[in-house]
Amino acid sequence: MTFNLDNSLGYILNRTNTRMKNNLLHHFKDYNVTPEQWAVLNRLWQREGISPKELAELTSKDQPTTVRILAKLEKKGFITREVNPEDNRAYQIFLTSEGRDLKDKLFPLAFEALNESIKGLDKEQIEVVKEVLNKIFENLDK
Repeated sequence: MTFNLDNSLGYILNRTNTRMKNNLLHHFKDYNVTPEQWAVLNRLWQREGISPKELAELTSKDQPTTVRILAKLEKKGFITREVNPEDNRAYQIFLTSEGRDLKDKLFPLAFEALNESIKGLDKEQIEVVKEVLNKIFENLDK
């Protein structure tokens, strides 16, 4: 039995993920935002006042990684952490005005990065790729 790394689905996925993250990082360089921070900001643009635990689940990251990302975003002035009024042991995460303003700056750059990565693919192909990747994720989520 032989194994060809270049033809391995895991290798291809990892290589593509790395290239896409690096491309997004390049597009965001003027704003000093990483792809990981972008994912957290994105969830907060959808809904503020959620806990670090919820953010970890929504971004598919572990809690220690999420806490580190939140600390960096807080240091940059994009978020604040407030004690949860219903449980003073827990925090809720909110965007600052600077964090809210980033949305209009980063979204066009993210779409530009995405469009570079899907050049030459039609909408049908993109939907099939997303469907297949989501199925793989579901298979591994058990």
